[in-house]
Amino acid sequence: MAFTPFHRGGSGEPLVALHGFTDTWRTWELVLPALEAQHEVLAPALPGHAGGPPLPQPLTIDFAADAVERLMDEAGWETAHIVGNSLGGWLTLELAARGRARTAVALAPAGGWAEGDDSYLATLDHFTEMKALLAQIAPHADAIAATEDGRRQALALVAEHWQHVPAELVAHMIRGVDACDAVAPLIELARAGGWPLDQSRIACPLRIVWGHEDKILAWPTAAARYREGLPQADWVELDGVGHCPQLDVPLEAAQLILGFTR
Repeated sequence: MAFTPFHRGGSGEPLVALHGFTDTWRTWELVLPALEAQHEVLAPALPGHAGGPPLPQPLTIDFAADAVERLMDEAGWETAHIVGNSLGGWLTLELAARGRARTAVALAPAGGWAEGDDSYLATLDHFTEMKALLAQIAPHADAIAATEDGRRQALALVAEHWQHVPAELVAHMIRGVDACDAVAPLIELARAGGWPLDQSRIACPLRIVWGHEDKILAWPTAAARYREGLPQADWVELDGVGHCPQLDVPLEAAQLILGFTR
């Protein structure tokens, strides 16, 4: 039940795996065996999230990328293959722009709405509402995850396929949202300035993966900025897949990552 600051395992070329907003590093648990067969994987808990360090003060848009760079420096990794989902997908792109990525695989990266599209505000509202709801149900996480209907409802916004996700992992994810201290500060930060990214600086091989059934970052609206600004990317669309392919279709997600890092 404890939240841990990171996971590190496997052998091979280094790979950093970055989770999404309110998630934990364990979102990668179902793909870790495949990834670690070919890579040394570092999957950290982001600042302000369950298991991670506290948010820095003052809080700036660079806080998460700076934290990941420090972890890479401590590991002795000047560069690494980087994969991320949602907020972690945006971080993957930002780290690629900073020259820290050998390859980059972004699964439904945040921040891709077109200029002038304010529909992202509804997404921010969703996270505020979800945080309040999860605070109420987190004490009952084990009981919720023990039933098929409970697991289905708990994963409804992030995965279309839920039957294979272990009950213990579902309960952990519920508690992880409740334990995330970053919700209000990061929403305020996003409302103030969005998530700017200099896409022109991304020079490494780049793959962007998006599920057609994404209920948090809807395809293709939430990808418009990246589709226009990253024409060099290898775009992969997944039919019948939601916001978190690593949970939804872990075998296919692992293949999409490893097929690109090779």
